[in-house]
Amino acid sequence: MSIASKYDPVSTEAKWYAYWMEHKLFSSKVDHSKEPYTITMPPPNVTGVLHMGHMLNNTIQDVLIRRARMQGKNALWVPGTDHASIATETKVVNMLKEQGIDKKSLTREKFLEHAWEWKDKYGGIILDQLKKLGASCDWDRTAFTMDADLSDAVISVFVDLHKKGKIYRGIRMVNWDPQGKTALSDDEVITKEIQSKLYYIKYKIEGTEDQFLTIATTRPETIMADVAICVNPNDPRFTHLKGKKAIVPLINKAIPIIEDEYVDMEFGTGCLKVTPAHDINDYELGLKHKLEVIDILNDDGTLNEKAQILIGEDRFVARKMIAKKLKAVDQLEKIEDYKSNVGHSERTDAVIEPKLSLQWFLKMDDITKPALSAVMDDVIQLYPPKFKNMYRAWMENVRDWCISRQLWWGHRIPAYHLPNGEFVVAKTAEEALIIANEQYDGKFTLADLKQDEDVLDTWFSSWLWPISVFDPEVFTTGKPNEELKYYYPTNDLVTAPEILFFWVARMIIAGYEYTGEKPFKNVYLTGIVRDKLGRKMSKSLGNSPDPLDLITQNGADGVRTGMLFSSPAGNDLPYDDKLVEQGRNFSNKIWNAFRLVQGWEIDPNLDGSANASSIEWFENRFNQALVEINDHFEKFRISDALMSTYKLVWGDFCSWYLEMIKPAYQHPIDQQTYDKTIALFEDILKILHPFMPFISEELWHQIKERSVEESLILASWPREKGYDSQITEDASQIFEVVSQVRNLRASKGMSPKDALDLTINTRNEALYGRFSAVLNKLANLSSLNFGDKVDNAISFVVKSDECFIPMGDSINVEEEKENIQKEIDYNKGFLNSVMKKLSNERFVAGAPAQVIEMERKKQADAEAKIKALEESLAKLG
Repeated sequence: MSIASKYDPVSTEAKWYAYWMEHKLFSSKVDHSKEPYTITMPPPNVTGVLHMGHMLNNTIQDVLIRRARMQGKNALWVPGTDHASIATETKVVNMLKEQGIDKKSLTREKFLEHAWEWKDKYGGIILDQLKKLGASCDWDRTAFTMDADLSDAVISVFVDLHKKGKIYRGIRMVNWDPQGKTALSDDEVITKEIQSKLYYIKYKIEGTEDQFLTIATTRPETIMADVAICVNPNDPRFTHLKGKKAIVPLINKAIPIIEDEYVDMEFGTGCLKVTPAHDINDYELGLKHKLEVIDILNDDGTLNEKAQILIGEDRFVARKMIAKKLKAVDQLEKIEDYKSNVGHSERTDAVIEPKLSLQWFLKMDDITKPALSAVMDDVIQLYPPKFKNMYRAWMENVRDWCISRQLWWGHRIPAYHLPNGEFVVAKTAEEALIIANEQYDGKFTLADLKQDEDVLDTWFSSWLWPISVFDPEVFTTGKPNEELKYYYPTNDLVTAPEILFFWVARMIIAGYEYTGEKPFKNVYLTGIVRDKLGRKMSKSLGNSPDPLDLITQNGADGVRTGMLFSSPAGNDLPYDDKLVEQGRNFSNKIWNAFRLVQGWEIDPNLDGSANASSIEWFENRFNQALVEINDHFEKFRISDALMSTYKLVWGDFCSWYLEMIKPAYQHPIDQQTYDKTIALFEDILKILHPFMPFISEELWHQIKERSVEESLILASWPREKGYDSQITEDASQIFEVVSQVRNLRASKGMSPKDALDLTINTRNEALYGRFSAVLNKLANLSSLNFGDKVDNAISFVVKSDECFIPMGDSINVEEEKENIQKEIDYNKGFLNSVMKKLSNERFVAGAPAQVIEMERKKQADAEAKIKALEESLAKLG
């Protein structure tokens, strides 16, 4: 079978993805003869398009799935999307605005028609883009958080938790997004440090003309909602004001001066204006002192009638106007620059407004306990484990979850309000009517019931994801179906640390609440993809390449490997275009390696014994690397697994093995060596496949025609066979000699075609004898001799062996002495660093035995090398 001179990733990727899909090679069904391996995709928002974070996250998932499939497991990767309440509603509202339609002019039903149309048109884009990356999901199982059966599961859970007394409705201070016009949970608020102003406002003491209290605030626009001024009872500056009142500027309203130790005497002026409706701490203070609550802001952040002045103005416009008005009446003492931490909506980036609001909440005190224990006791393992402390801190200080949102797109809360002011919770209006008439001995009709206007927080559906994608009915029946019994708990979750609490913790909570079991065994937390300046990559900053363009330019395999070259779990990935270029070059290297082998002419009569040591070495090196790679996978060091594979293929196979066995120009190769090389190449393609599925599948079929069942995606992962580390170590020594000879040629301007004599002073002549054919070929030697001294020769040391190459009269003795001394100094420095480690008691006590053994070996090698170099130096006088 002929092979193209140049690898074409575009056509190759389209061909093989269509092939895998056509033959349903990604699909999975319950099969009790196989061990299940399951990943549920973190469902991207239907508003989303592929970005660099998705690329990294989904590449890792696909690597794990493809390897598990090759290990003979029943591998299933469930894809899907999230309805993303706030983000999607914002998109639809903006789309309607462009069409001249105001959301307020539409009924809920009509708006939802537009939303579903938008979702059907744009919601699947990101999943189609993931196919370009090579994602081997079972696409027939694609789920959406607002599918009918998944929606039914969400409603069932709400009804159940309310029945258990874990969901309640109440007026609480919540995070309010004035742009999205909805409440947010604490986790949906991002705190940013911003440059603001501190305004020093003078409040006149009632009954006086020239006595004032000065109060520092960052929010002068809320003074109209002030209900008290608070001072610390231990502050001697204000003891004379006990029991008195102050006048709120501009509206001339008298408010009491109260005392509480909550006030920080060192901050600002030591006085605090108390505005319970617009600050969570003031709200708590107001409850304690039974103060009035005056909310002067509308849902959109404009001032309402209770403000008395500037009605209808935006809060930030009002802030500047209030400052001007205060200055005009001489009640603004000064303004200072001030850095403050301000909460922003994760979705709209609007500044959060603390707001008293009637909302639905989930009690989190007891329901979180099993989820905390599971992670702390390593029943569920986080990779890297450094995130355990962060997880514990959040779970131990968790607040009740505000689960209602003032939106139309989402799962509508199944609460039905009655004319008598009460409400009932039920899955349907019909069920609610029966309960209402029984509970209140009434004669209500369906027309009397009004369903709650709010929808549920997006995370209230996605926290059920690992269960609901298999058995959405289990929340109603309480009996798991066959799929849930077989595939759950899932194996590995790959996600970003920033949703450890949003989503991961809540899935664990739901898992224990509804199955009594963890939802997954391992959580691999990826880092953030950043640019060269350390900034998070985003389209808004313009510092992120288009992932699809990257795939077109470098091939999906190139991008996949490029993303993984430097992405250790939990650590940020410093992205550079050179990484994906390196990935593309790796594809080309593999392609050209196969072209080289395939181009050899075979002579079945040739004796292949000269290549026996080369084959033996690479078989051992492959098995050694396989152990390393498997160990990296077991410890979720995916980047390290790729690097071990990369070094094996590029370095050991292409740079050494193929050079060792390559026949001379226009000469044939023996059948035995050729067949063995193809078999080794097939093993290489197997370990490459999870990382580079397209080129590996293409070359697998280039080797010979294969049936669907013989496709590489279904091939068996290589088995560990053990290896002789002495052989690999000996070969490394031979390669070092070859490299030194090549370096010497380059430094002396000698032609690679000129054969050289090499004499080695060694106690292990057998080592060089075993690999003499390799050494002669790769170093281009005219003779290989053994001895302890050669006149007029340049020498170098490999481990403790001294090597000599005669130079006749052209040798510069002083230059050689200088070079040897430099090498002695370098090795002494290296030895010193090793000895520091070995003399460190904490290092020796804490490091694994193999690490200590490796350091001691480095010590012995360095000492032997220094000794040999010093002897060489002595011989030169």
